[in-house]
Amino acid sequence: MKNKRFTAKILIDIGMTICLLLLMPYSLLSETAHEWIGMAMLVLFISHHILNHKWVTSVRKGKYNAFRVIQTVLVIIMLILIMGSMISGILLSNHIFKWIKISGTYMTARQIHMFCAYWGLVVMSLHLGFHWNIAVAMARRLWEHPSVIRTWAARSVATTIAGYGLYAFYRRQIGDYLIMRMHFVFYDYEKGIFPFLLDYLAVMILIAFIGYYSGVFLKKTGKRKRKGSY
Repeated sequence: MKNKRFTAKILIDIGMTICLLLLMPYSLLSETAHEWIGMAMLVLFISHHILNHKWVTSVRKGKYNAFRVIQTVLVIIMLILIMGSMISGILLSNHIFKWIKISGTYMTARQIHMFCAYWGLVVMSLHLGFHWNIAVAMARRLWEHPSVIRTWAARSVATTIAGYGLYAFYRRQIGDYLIMRMHFVFYDYEKGIFPFLLDYLAVMILIAFIGYYSGVFLKKTGKRKRKGSY
């Protein structure tokens, strides 16, 4: 039962990551596809929280170190961004929720939707990075004996992709979208969707990379403090 539950959690997290990536190239997909992917994202997000209800009920329990504080704050921010994205998306809908129209809300809803989308990309990628130790532990189980060469090879690949992600972050002007310096996303329709998805995937890996090693640092710092207090 526990293994099935764990597998379901992993599959839902993978599904959310794929949906997040596919939601970014709005104009490169059809409006209808964008809205249905958004609905799938909402269903997966709700399922994610149902399966992790024990974590939700334990928020008020136990002690909080720096790692747990940041982890909890990320979850709260992510919840706010998802809700903002969904509500604004419903107001902007021309297909699934086309019957819901509130006069004078289009431009505000559009800006909120864009803000939540790009910050959602950052926060969800950080959240993924904070939990990447689970994926690392699963990968280690595939081999009977640990290998220094394999470990450093994996780190080198991750570092290379993260390095390209930094370049893609700059090339795609994601920083400008985050601070709302640009209110319209510009797409290169000649190159198509795949270069766009690869660049955004690299950016997600970059942010997850930062989140993972930030989490490792916070955990080590916490352990040192506990040892020093004895």
